[in-house]
Amino acid sequence: MELALYHPDWGYYERTAEQIGQVGDFFTSVSVGSLFGELLGFQFAQWQCDSAGAIFQLIEAGAHDGRLACDILNYFRAWQPALYDRLEYWIVEPSLRRQSRQAKQLGDNGGRVRFVRSLDALPANGINGIIFANELLDAFPVTRLGWDAHLRSWFEWGVAHTDDRFVWERMPARTCDGKALPSLPKELLAVLPDGFTTEICPAVIDWWKQASARLKRGHLLTFDYGFCAEQLFAPERAAGTLRGYRRHRVVDDVLADPGEQDITAHINFAALRDTGEAAGLKNTAFVPQSKFLTEIANQTWQLRAPFPDWTAARIRQFQSLTHPDHLGRAFQVLAQTK
Repeated sequence: MELALYHPDWGYYERTAEQIGQVGDFFTSVSVGSLFGELLGFQFAQWQCDSAGAIFQLIEAGAHDGRLACDILNYFRAWQPALYDRLEYWIVEPSLRRQSRQAKQLGDNGGRVRFVRSLDALPANGINGIIFANELLDAFPVTRLGWDAHLRSWFEWGVAHTDDRFVWERMPARTCDGKALPSLPKELLAVLPDGFTTEICPAVIDWWKQASARLKRGHLLTFDYGFCAEQLFAPERAAGTLRGYRRHRVVDDVLADPGEQDITAHINFAALRDTGEAAGLKNTAFVPQSKFLTEIANQTWQLRAPFPDWTAARIRQFQSLTHPDHLGRAFQVLAQTK
């Protein structure tokens, strides 16, 4: 999965800049228009209202094509100029090629943005502000596991090459040694069907742990596909959540045409929540995107706060972002604070 998505020459995210939107393979909240970034900008400004005069740091991890950063920065420049003047916007992006695309998208805001290739490269004295990611963690490489009901143990699915194609192949049991295997009640394991498949993603846990450690004071949040642990083991997910996207259609065979399609897996939000709490963070929200954005929009209506007019175009964008038949139900928001 890591090679298929991130290989420096043939990886899906390196190969082309046109994965998102009508001409690409999938839509994101940013594809809908500038409203998503404007709502986030408004919320980020509210979270910073008690730190007048201090440097305000925004850290976006995995900025895709840079449009969300541009929308947020445009909001601050137009509606929060005092905050804009003391804003440090960092983009964490390991790919120099994608950094170049993002810098081009930023235009006049480019001078406000600093690029680093990892969380470790952020200021050593910690971040005072907000670390956030939009649809990043679902593209971290996962380990695919299957349940052997007879042996009552997990085994790992590996990838083999046969007859000129990639196929799934059961690996020896020892390959699971040392991995963070699912911790499930005995009652559930007793009825878990043979071959039940799920995914674990130690890299996501490590990332959340690193981000938590870097946050000195402020907020850590992510927008993504995902469930609580018990939802990942519902009967309808017996084949797991790993899937591909190409030309706005779900692709069942994620091993087909490597580098030519997106590959994602749902996040275990309970594991992220527990990781943050262990690092000293407090939970402020775990809600559907529809609820999170509606509460922000409600503040702009009630407070008559600095925010763009709710034109017909923005109302249509809001409906796309929050309606359960569009993006409102697909995405969850986890927010923690220190």
